[in-house]
Amino acid sequence: MPPILSDNPFVRATVTNFFFFFSLNSFILLPLYIHAQGGTEVEIGVVMGLYNAVGIVCQPLVGPWIDALGRRPFMLVGVGLVGASALLAAAAPLIPVLALVRVMQGLGFSAFFVANYSYVIDLVPPDRRGWALGIYGVSGLTATAIAPLVGEWIVRRVGFRPLFVLAALLAGVACVLVTRLSGGRRGPALPVRASLWERGGFDEIWHRPMAVTLFFGLGAGTIWVFLPTFAESLGVRTLALFYTAYATAAIGVRVFGGRLLDTLGRAAVIVPSMFVQTIGTALLAMLALLVDRSGTTPALPVLFLAGLMSGCAHGFLYPGLAALITDETPETRRGVVVGIFSAVFLVGQTAGAFVFGYVTHAAGYAVTWSVLTALLLAGAGVSLRLVPARPARRAILG
Repeated sequence: MPPILSDNPFVRATVTNFFFFFSLNSFILLPLYIHAQGGTEVEIGVVMGLYNAVGIVCQPLVGPWIDALGRRPFMLVGVGLVGASALLAAAAPLIPVLALVRVMQGLGFSAFFVANYSYVIDLVPPDRRGWALGIYGVSGLTATAIAPLVGEWIVRRVGFRPLFVLAALLAGVACVLVTRLSGGRRGPALPVRASLWERGGFDEIWHRPMAVTLFFGLGAGTIWVFLPTFAESLGVRTLALFYTAYATAAIGVRVFGGRLLDTLGRAAVIVPSMFVQTIGTALLAMLALLVDRSGTTPALPVLFLAGLMSGCAHGFLYPGLAALITDETPETRRGVVVGIFSAVFLVGQTAGAFVFGYVTHAAGYAVTWSVLTALLLAGAGVSLRLVPARPARRAILG
């Protein structure tokens, strides 16, 4: 067993991450609830989009405070906001209230994720960081896979309000686990120069790994948003195979191949992963083009293979890019950079959902997947110029 698995702070942070995302992802089915309350597609889009919008704005801003005041206070704020939002959703089933719920969840996610991710980075030396971040991320992927299944089972039997209460209880479990974490590294009092508004505060956003992250987020977000309706247009009614392939592949490469990020180097794994993601979307483009020409294309095997390739790419890219970016970052700015990195990924996801919604409506899925493939190929080209960073010094939490 790798030594990091016996490190209690790491294990506790990983388990905490599982319960936090289990609670948060219990709201994946919220669009169905809004619709049941008489909400329109526009209201569904606004309410659901508020979460990403808040995350994009808040994550870079919260980073300097996390660096200065410590990780654990912001983890507590995050789980507190998510738990309170779940109780609010259970108590007041009104669409304006649900919009407030999503704002609270966006704030809670921003505070918790940046703080907890920075906490884990502080724990792990650079020569094990790629593998450790991958294992840590498995907890979030597992919660993301389980939460919709549990949520649907509860909704079909007893309704949405018990699901929201369960989400609040899960956030409570995460809160208890946070209190059992060691205090974490704490920086000096927040000076003006620690702010993002100082000169050079956003310098990291112009680094090449951030550009690769933007392309990666664009691909991941577009696939997750539009694959269900694309599959439905092909006559496929069961998407479980695609999502199972995606999640299994992402988890598998992190568990069994995550050390490649440390032994081969970040860029040596990121570059081929970007091309694998591109090939996955190219398969969707070819499927759409062939279906337009003949109705006999076996869609399900192609969707499965695309899910497998996209999941493999995701499994390596998120921890690999995070490790590469933080390798280049001094300890005093880790929270800042994790916040910027996560926000850039969210920008890519949100842009994919917004832009390709119009493209799909105007030109169809064949054009959508073809254009996305071309963009991801450009992103893979950018990744070819990544330069492996010099490993940073190890920082250990007490």
